[in-house]
Amino acid sequence: MAKPAPIAIELASADETIALEMARWLSHLRAERRLSPKTLEAYARDLRQCLDFLSAHFGERVTLARFAALEATDVRAFMAMRRTEEIAGRSLMRTLAGLRSFGRFLERDGKGRVGALSAIRAPKVAKSLPKPLQMAAAKRLTDADERAGETRESWILARDAAVMALLYGSGLRISEALSLKRRDVPRRGEGDVLVVTGKGNKTRMVPVLQNVLGLIDEYVAMCPHALAAESPIFVGARGGPLSPRIIQLTMERLRSALGLPDSATPHALRHSFATHLLTRGGDLRAIQELLGHASLSTTQVYTGIDSERLLEVYRSTHPRA
Repeated sequence: MAKPAPIAIELASADETIALEMARWLSHLRAERRLSPKTLEAYARDLRQCLDFLSAHFGERVTLARFAALEATDVRAFMAMRRTEEIAGRSLMRTLAGLRSFGRFLERDGKGRVGALSAIRAPKVAKSLPKPLQMAAAKRLTDADERAGETRESWILARDAAVMALLYGSGLRISEALSLKRRDVPRRGEGDVLVVTGKGNKTRMVPVLQNVLGLIDEYVAMCPHALAAESPIFVGARGGPLSPRIIQLTMERLRSALGLPDSATPHALRHSFATHLLTRGGDLRAIQELLGHASLSTTQVYTGIDSERLLEVYRSTHPRA
């Protein structure tokens, strides 16, 4: 297997030693930590913004020695600047995590210790519960007949219904569903498991309902484009890979037609999958495995949804509520 090409970095606000270490750090995260391209892009952007700020803050290009000698006040000034740009708490938390990762990378290589990064407390993030759909609404989203009045080709309506059914029926992320190859999806009656590649290129086995496979078979039979075994099973109007934005736009149209709230997104179908399993007595650890969560604490948020719904029922129906 060929090694990925090295990452080239050019910086106007820092010298070449920082650029070299930044390139080595990103290559390490890609090869060893197997972080996704989007995470790498975000970390690189955050570090660039920090270096741009420090260059203006110090009045000169940032050197490796200067970065290693950062003080807590310098880091706080950068974080305060980001807050003035109305950056969300989660983005600030990611920024600090990326800077700390770069600092640890330098320390392991004996290039200095950026102790100031450890002295900064992570910003508080407001906790919000996922917003799943009602079971009946989630089922209607997987019905191609709900869009019978649209002028789009019937195979496209069948494709979108199949994708929605897969998101809800197996709890996939939209990127996971659209990255499935033709060979990855069994025909109805010939299997009931998908091997999905999730975040960090980690694979997991996910059960798939036979009626979902039936919807996929219907789409495949109607699709005018050749679907090779090694090609994506879900394709766009011209036969290329299907963009997540197309499914998001489809959800927006359905949301309007069915009178659903703005929280009804493709990802909400994944939340619905987890919540409906939990309310039917599903095991939390099993749901964690199905969703591909690295930590059980990530999955436990769905227990909060269940509790909220119980309280709603209590308040609306109990005579002493």
